[in-house]
Amino acid sequence: MPDLIEPSTELHGAWLEAHDEWGPGGHEDGFGLTPSDDVRSDAGFRAWVERLIADATEAPRVYRWIVENGQVLGGIALRHGDLELIRRAGNVGYGIRPSARGHGLAGWALGQILNEARRLGLQRVLLVCASDNVASAKTIERNNGVLESVEPTEQGPVCRYWIDL
Repeated sequence: MPDLIEPSTELHGAWLEAHDEWGPGGHEDGFGLTPSDDVRSDAGFRAWVERLIADATEAPRVYRWIVENGQVLGGIALRHGDLELIRRAGNVGYGIRPSARGHGLAGWALGQILNEARRLGLQRVLLVCASDNVASAKTIERNNGVLESVEPTEQGPVCRYWIDL
């Protein structure tokens, strides 16, 4: 059974394995990774994890890693507050490493993070996914997501879903 845990420097090697499996790109939304983050070196990884933990109080954001048997299977983020990022990317972002997809992990993690959103007093959350990401759309819809619109962006069209809590 997987666990949702706070980011941890102890999982540097396991996290790098997941990161390498993904390859380059912005598909690791649930990790809060930016192009300037140096996750290869111990010091860079530590600084990145410390930033994620600080974001939880400053931004505010909640980052969780999906871990099972010491392996990082994915990540999920809950963004709350009045952030421009929420309007663009939604309250929740998640990603599952390719070898772990198709086993219901994204739906399970989304259900867990929706419980966290309720505890924080959120009444509804916005989720955004690429319009051609059928698996993500189905995951959102299985968690009571209601399609609001499909909108053009620089990266291509996106679906905007709302989940009432």
